[in-house]
Amino acid sequence: MEPILSVVGVGIDLVDLSRIARLLANHGEQALARFFTEAEREYLETRPDPAGHAAARIAAKEAVYKALQSLPGARAVGWRDIEVTRDSDGRPAILLHGLAERLAADTGGIRIQVSLTHSESTAGAVAVIHAG
Repeated sequence: MEPILSVVGVGIDLVDLSRIARLLANHGEQALARFFTEAEREYLETRPDPAGHAAARIAAKEAVYKALQSLPGARAVGWRDIEVTRDSDGRPAILLHGLAERLAADTGGIRIQVSLTHSESTAGAVAVIHAG
């Protein structure tokens, strides 16, 4: 039987795809370097139209950021402290770096679940953080 996990935080975010397309068109590499880890940028470079994938990742990062706000000091977590990746089954997953990773360790460890969705105009994400 799996242990019962207590919810530490929940976050949700929506991102307009046209806004991200404009951001990438106007600021290109500068925007990519600000928001994404090297691994995320490498992934986005493989996509023929990266705006939707970038928007979903920004939504996921913002949802995780919001869910982390129950932890002391989480307001200082940066964009690249939260990385969107995939687990072994291909589902979206989150890796924490820097301050976010330290905050998670200080709490005794957390588990993050994330769900992404998108339409032709919007990308969205929900994150749930569990203790332990």
